[in-house]
Amino acid sequence: MKIGASTLFGFGNKLENTLETIEELGIEYAELVHQYPDEEINSDMLESFNLKYTIHAPFMDVNIAAPGKSSRRNSISQVKNSIDLANEINAEAVIVHPGLMAFLLRETPEKVYKTADSSIEELAKYSADLGVNTTIENMPDFEAMIYKDLNHLNETVEKYGLAMTLDIGHANHVGISPDAMYFDSIKHIHIHDNLGDEDSHLALGEGSIQLNDIVNNFESENYDGIYIIEVNNEDSVKKSLKYLKNNF
Repeated sequence: MKIGASTLFGFGNKLENTLETIEELGIEYAELVHQYPDEEINSDMLESFNLKYTIHAPFMDVNIAAPGKSSRRNSISQVKNSIDLANEINAEAVIVHPGLMAFLLRETPEKVYKTADSSIEELAKYSADLGVNTTIENMPDFEAMIYKDLNHLNETVEKYGLAMTLDIGHANHVGISPDAMYFDSIKHIHIHDNLGDEDSHLALGEGSIQLNDIVNNFESENYDGIYIIEVNNEDSVKKSLKYLKNNF
């Protein structure tokens, strides 16, 4: 089992310190949250650690489904910067959020998906040219989110020759059952826990998700991707790592 940790738990601290913590815990992979305050990441600094990397493209102020051309172009440009960084450091995956539904367009969601798909297609071509494994992540059950439905997202990534990042917590928040979370297109996984009512990113075992059933299903299908622990603080990383080691 390949295990990694997102640098999300170290938000606000120096990236070097967060990576040092991940390395000291004996975790093999670090997922770099490539946005403020770490918009500029020094590749030489990354090489100073005995870690392998994945990259989470910006999501805080990025919307590849934005209806305005300038906003969408800026968002695509930021994601492409992450793809460029992945190419530079040979990262194993780039994770991209599919965008948000502007509130004035919530009565015409087909327009939002059309814009998102156009952006996804452009990013797919850009990634293919560089040989970067770019993946699209499923979203939690919030009103503005799109691509909460795994079946819909699976159809889209297959259409454009991409892979899916399964966020287990997001899928549970939507109400997707454990046996409906597997698709061959899933090449990367975010793992965290919740109680189904919030996208709370709890430590593994602190919520109600049937994590053992989900992971065992992927392992039985010879899943060869990474399980990225995506939680809110260092203590939750440690608890989650212990959970994975004790159960798998």
